[in-house]
Amino acid sequence: MRFLLTMALALALGSVADAAKINSTDQLVAAMQKKYAKSWYQTATFVQRTTNIDKDGNKKVETWFEALNVPGSLRIDFTPTKDGNGILFTNNQIYIFKNGKVDTNRPYVHPLMVLGFDIYGLPQVDVIEKLKGLKFDLSIFREDMWQGRPAYVVGAKQGDLHSPQFWIDKKNLYFVRMIRPVGKDGAQTQETQFNKYVRLGGGWMSPEVIFMVDGKVVTTEEYSDLRANVKLPEKLFDPNSFATVHWKE
Repeated sequence: MRFLLTMALALALGSVADAAKINSTDQLVAAMQKKYAKSWYQTATFVQRTTNIDKDGNKKVETWFEALNVPGSLRIDFTPTKDGNGILFTNNQIYIFKNGKVDTNRPYVHPLMVLGFDIYGLPQVDVIEKLKGLKFDLSIFREDMWQGRPAYVVGAKQGDLHSPQFWIDKKNLYFVRMIRPVGKDGAQTQETQFNKYVRLGGGWMSPEVIFMVDGKVVTTEEYSDLRANVKLPEKLFDPNSFATVHWKE
């Protein structure tokens, strides 16, 4: 019995020591990559039920088909897919398609892709560079509680729920919350939550995503038919092939 108690104490102290080692954003990213870099899925597909809520509370529900390639690419096909409407994020660009053709295109780094997925597939130096480019103050690092669970917070001091910041679940080391100023002069506060995580492949995925502005829910996303490490067409994320190559009809 004494031996078992000694082992349990040693394991507990070891866990505390391991947790204490993460005292900075660099250490956090390194820990996230160490935990999942070899197991996180490289591709994923899912069906998304998107609900947009206007200022009067009216809801518009759409179904989207999404395909993800980690790191760096996300394709969204609006239904009916035969119309050729959707969005493609790839190579730090966003392409918006109408009737199978590019309607608009501009440089864009998707913060949710970086925090939720690419952080496990990019070199650490590239992750840090992207996070800096997204205006997170990486020098501000602390711990807090989120939905009853310990979390690491990067970018904002205690009590600051407006400055650019992201929250990472302390135990499972996945992204759970982002807050950023939006609107005219950055006066409004946008919050994004990744909720109800489930295991997917060698990693995780959040099947519920909530977007809020000034505390009011404006969009919800519900994912179903989650699949990891799916073999996808080579040109699926090629803007020139958007109208002709699909993963879901």
